[in-house]
Amino acid sequence: MGASDDKLPTAGASDDEIAGFLSKVQRVARGGSHQGRLIFGLDATASRERTWDRACHIQAEMFRETATLGGLSMQLAYYRGFGELHATPWTSDSAALLHRMTAVACLGGRTQIARLLRHAGRETRRQKVDAMIFVGDCVEDDVDDMCHVAGKLGLVGLPVFVFHELGDPLARPALQQVARLSGGAYCPFDEHSAARLSELLRAVAIYAAGGRKALEDYSRGGRSEAVRLLTSQLGRGR
Repeated sequence: MGASDDKLPTAGASDDEIAGFLSKVQRVARGGSHQGRLIFGLDATASRERTWDRACHIQAEMFRETATLGGLSMQLAYYRGFGELHATPWTSDSAALLHRMTAVACLGGRTQIARLLRHAGRETRRQKVDAMIFVGDCVEDDVDDMCHVAGKLGLVGLPVFVFHELGDPLARPALQQVARLSGGAYCPFDEHSAARLSELLRAVAIYAAGGRKALEDYSRGGRSEAVRLLTSQLGRGR
């Protein structure tokens, strides 16, 4: 992954530490009146086809992790082909969401990141969405338009956590702006980053279920430098 790899060192965390913290977040999430809501947005265009199976495996780990949190509802949204944008119904059933994701096939087409962000904005106007994850590799959108929409998400308190596959240096500045303007965070990854990405996805799920305080507690609990970097990027939200 080149130079960006140096910014995201890996570090282990014991199973007991992870289990203990997740148990705490589970109690907090189930004890409150608010059910966390998380949109999982994917680029399913042809450029991701080579790494799609591996990415699905990593994303499957995240879905399984969110199932342990309780009180977290998720939606899968993805674009591909000629103007296709699809979104699943909201569900707390991570197995059902995973089944839908693994049935998606990549199709050639241009990126529709701004359109995906607008979809997230409409969803949170209907009912509060706590966080959005976006996984993609390149940017073909109008950058000013995309960033304008990201800024609107920031105003309504919907942070976008951008996971940038392969870290294309041409796309990086635009995706970093999306994360910053929305109050979220940016992280590059590649096929060698499975353990790191899994931990970061878990951290985002914790944020959606328990808020910023839960994420800050998680980042202090012996987490990797990658999680602490993600936390430090996060805008002052919920």
